[in-house]
Amino acid sequence: MRIFEHLNVKWLEKRKIFYGVSTAFFLIGLINVVLRGFVFGIDFKGGTEIVMQFEKPVDIANVRNYVQKLNIGNVELKTFGSETGVLFRTDAQTIPARVYPLVLRNIEQEIDKTLPGVQKQIVDKNASSVTYELPNPDTTNILVDKISAAGFQASKVSEEPTNKRILVSVGISDWLKINLKEKMTGNDFKILKEERVGPKIGKELKQDAVLAVLLSLVVILIYLAFRFKFIFALGAVVALFHDVLITLGLYSALYGVIPGLNLEIDLTVVGAFLTLIGYSINDTVIVFDRVRENLKIHKTMKLIDVIDMSINKTMSRTILTGGTTFMSCIVLLVFGGEVLRAFSFTLLFGIITGTYSSIFIASALVLEYANRTKKAIQF
Repeated sequence: MRIFEHLNVKWLEKRKIFYGVSTAFFLIGLINVVLRGFVFGIDFKGGTEIVMQFEKPVDIANVRNYVQKLNIGNVELKTFGSETGVLFRTDAQTIPARVYPLVLRNIEQEIDKTLPGVQKQIVDKNASSVTYELPNPDTTNILVDKISAAGFQASKVSEEPTNKRILVSVGISDWLKINLKEKMTGNDFKILKEERVGPKIGKELKQDAVLAVLLSLVVILIYLAFRFKFIFALGAVVALFHDVLITLGLYSALYGVIPGLNLEIDLTVVGAFLTLIGYSINDTVIVFDRVRENLKIHKTMKLIDVIDMSINKTMSRTILTGGTTFMSCIVLLVFGGEVLRAFSFTLLFGIITGTYSSIFIASALVLEYANRTKKAIQF
């Protein structure tokens, strides 16, 4: 299937207009980044993320009202996947010291309810867990199963047959369970996930993410410099920087402006940016391949005409490939839920910027270089 088979558009004659368009988008993003900054997910800023699944649909406003009274750091709640799912986030990693004894008391009440009068001794206790020693291994095995069934995270300290100790996690999710079960009677829920990331780990992940993106650009620069010429490689990498920076600017500019697009930057988004880089460079390389072929065939033709002809010849492939990917990303954005929203948005916008930058950034930079240096580009 081919479309635009006889396309004859003078793309690069309009390049200076699109220099202005790119500059405007870049400045809008830069101003928002400076004034508003980015909103990072738990992966990068540290904190706790908990996913709760209720049996019946819940009013997120009521849940938010209950949780904010618990004084567990800066809390954010939103629906997760469906009307019965709730995503809870806070910058706290552990429960407040004042409520630790209350959670401990609930754990011990559960033990006493399962095995009334059983002897138990706390042998270790810290901010995130407590370890009990029990009379015998059989008692330990029974309690691990019963406490886990009650919603606490319990495990044996050792798999040895003589093990008499159990480890029970004491986390923010336990404090939520105790309070929400009292407030939301008739709508039981379970904790699907609880993740904790310390600020030091978050800082390291942020540095690694930036390094991963930069290294990918350096490797692409080296590869394309060998495959084509250095100016082609430079044009392609500048276009990739353009795509990444414009998209990052949108993350800052759109946060709090468009409902449903309050997108946080986390490890999933980093993966989306790396995918975006791969998609964009593929489109640029296809155009450059056609430019190289046409330069060998049309040796007397002006470079601007060769590049325009090459873009026109590859436009059918670009529209068909980009269009199908674009539609897939729209489906993911609309129906993929909270988990896939940031990833699909990044790719959706990246398809547009990737196609745009292949023409008006990468190809235009090669033309500007040739015009300024007065050097013919030959292969």
